[in-house]
Amino acid sequence: MTITLTETAATEAKKFLEDSDEKYLRIGVKGGGCSGFEYSLTVDHDYDDTKDTMSNQHGVDVVVDRKSALYLEGTTLDYYSDISKRGFKFDNPNATKSCGCGSSFQI
Repeated sequence: MTITLTETAATEAKKFLEDSDEKYLRIGVKGGGCSGFEYSLTVDHDYDDTKDTMSNQHGVDVVVDRKSALYLEGTTLDYYSDISKRGFKFDNPNATKSCGCGSSFQI
């Protein structure tokens, strides 16, 4: 498994999926951001078993394209909420550097 969703992240992802009528939580990596790569987190209705991997975690179908899977191996996706902010948080053991906002990284 490339990426692991915590139960908290899965609960929040289910809300997005229900509100959007989409089927999958798609997680990926794309070039950009201040550190070189950016995380991508969307809801989607497409899955191609020749290009994507899929796992079901806590009732959420998680889709990762095979190229992004190389950068996300061992990553945990969590959801945090405190008095000042809330949102999804990536914990990527492969990242050698991250930006201050945590949305981009370098390998």
